[in-house]
Amino acid sequence: MNRADLQRVAVRRLDAANTLIPSGHWDSAYYLAGYAIECGLKACIARQFREFDFPDKKTVLDSYTHDLSKLVKTAGLEQKLKSATDESDDFKLNWATVKDWSEDSRYEERSKIDATEMIEAIKDAQHGVLEWIKRYW
Repeated sequence: MNRADLQRVAVRRLDAANTLIPSGHWDSAYYLAGYAIECGLKACIARQFREFDFPDKKTVLDSYTHDLSKLVKTAGLEQKLKSATDESDDFKLNWATVKDWSEDSRYEERSKIDATEMIEAIKDAQHGVLEWIKRYW
């Protein structure tokens, strides 16, 4: 899977999550929405690699996680994230909504409010987490 694939998957996961809300599949919507952020961050990591260069082993190993905060670090976006959260209370709130997602959420029950807030935090046109990630992928 390359960077462009990860970018497409990120957008598709968010679209799929959005379509699950009206049918009452809030758990699945929340879960898929989180994967949109994971894939977006992995696209940022993929951008670091150059064709035909041998990748740094630590970066590769650190990329194989679902932990969004660790992916931010591996993508080299920690300072940019800090700046974004310092500059915008809206973005700070959106990141706070998204950051604790994990692949374990597939086992958790989520409410319509949980799922809707997650999706809105990700897709907000001005301060959404995916919109922020798109600047760096």
